[in-house]
Amino acid sequence: MSENNAHLDPRRAALDDSKRIVVKIGSSLLTSQAAGIEHEKINSYCAQISALVAAGKEVILVSSGAVAEGCKRLGWSHRPTLIHQLQAAAAVGQMGLVQAYEDALSKFSCGTAIVMLTHDDLADRQRYLNARGTLNTLVSMGVVPVINENDTVATDEIRFGDNDTLAALVANLLEADLLVILTDVEGLLDADPRQNPVAKRIATAVATDPSLDAMPGEGAGALGRGGMVTKIRAGRLAARSGANTVIASGHAAQVLTRVLAGEDIGTLLTAEISPLNARKRWIAGHLRAKGTLRVDAGAVSALRDRGVSLLAAGILQVQGDFLRGDVVRCIAEDGSLIAQGLSNYASAEIDKIKGLSSDAFAQVIEHVVEPEVLHRDNLVLLEES
Repeated sequence: MSENNAHLDPRRAALDDSKRIVVKIGSSLLTSQAAGIEHEKINSYCAQISALVAAGKEVILVSSGAVAEGCKRLGWSHRPTLIHQLQAAAAVGQMGLVQAYEDALSKFSCGTAIVMLTHDDLADRQRYLNARGTLNTLVSMGVVPVINENDTVATDEIRFGDNDTLAALVANLLEADLLVILTDVEGLLDADPRQNPVAKRIATAVATDPSLDAMPGEGAGALGRGGMVTKIRAGRLAARSGANTVIASGHAAQVLTRVLAGEDIGTLLTAEISPLNARKRWIAGHLRAKGTLRVDAGAVSALRDRGVSLLAAGILQVQGDFLRGDVVRCIAEDGSLIAQGLSNYASAEIDKIKGLSSDAFAQVIEHVVEPEVLHRDNLVLLEES
């Protein structure tokens, strides 16, 4: 790992194609003990975010700051440690945080929405799928979701622990291309700058590089709870689903637009596989499918020859009891294995819509999710072993 200012092409190659971006902004960048939320800073970040949206990017924002704003509104000079005090501060501060983002993004004709998550939302499959569906719908409409941990109901057993982890989990949830973690330092350093004034920034590293474990950490300050260790862990977690991560200083001018332009700022932690390939590798390696779909010759040809999605019209029979999001296999009429993928519908629903065109779904099932039963991005062709 070494800083290399001369060769920007590899960095640009890793960032240029990033369409779906999760941005995490820490408390220290948005708030102060004296003022709570600093609206000028939020306005600056929102101006950059709206420019990215206008350029065709899909941006999901994970924002800290609710507890800090709540502390200011309640007259507390320090972040509390008791869980119910934290929850109270979050409940009070969330009002100001949401309003600040709504006001700032509306200036750029950019829609926004607030989404509160707990660990249980991402651990429970149905809630996970519902959260993903809602967020996918929002970003497809150009809306910027503002996500925060639901501190008002979370307990020590279920809370994410820091918004770096939450941001990485959101990147996994939405199969983002890039996670940008904005903090108050310029990136990963090869030494502790408090002990070594000539500590150098690490420009690029592979997220899984074990030598990152030796990187110096730092505290989160009075109003935050993350540190550099959590940022490395977040980068590794994001890399599991194929997302690259940039850790950069939120104090740098126009930091988001500069990161997306491939400028050599911050630290880029690269994933070793793309989001699509990561998902398909997981699907292909899922040995215990929950059910089977027998499909006709036309569907077999479409899947094998054209690489398209599986539609209900080509399904002849449903075998097994499975739910939306489960892995299922596709077999031909002769029983030969064709493909494996994530089902958009439960087995009982597919049994009702099999043989039908997608515009007829609403007539036989109440919950219409997608026109495809298995989307091509969630489907892998297989061969009999």
